[in-house]
Amino acid sequence: QVQLVESGGGLGQAGGSLRLSCAASGRTFSNYRVGWFRQAPGKEREFVGAVNWSGGSSYYADSVKGRFTISREDAKNTVYLQMNSLKPEDTAVYYCAAGRPSGFYNLARNYDYWGQGTQVTVSS
Repeated sequence: QVQLVESGGGLGQAGGSLRLSCAASGRTFSNYRVGWFRQAPGKEREFVGAVNWSGGSSYYADSVKGRFTISREDAKNTVYLQMNSLKPEDTAVYYCAAGRPSGFYNLARNYDYWGQGTQVTVSS
């Protein structure tokens, strides 16, 4: 079992930055894929980005490519989502998730463990 806890959400301004953290306990992220998803009110959950712990390959949705970056800190078993050049449309609850690195990285069903989510609100 992997328990995930997100933190770092809050209120940001358009053009500004926020950094989210996803800390794992119970098991390390080794051999997992860690993904970030978000869900805005009235919308479906959508893929934001993902990283394979082994190898370090990362993937991003077109909507955030060039603005968001996923990084990791092995010693803390933590993954970060650095969000720059924020836009009001980035407003959503952000979730981190972990799963075995198989199947399409952008599908929520390929992730077994989920955090509780953290709210990000971007004002214009």
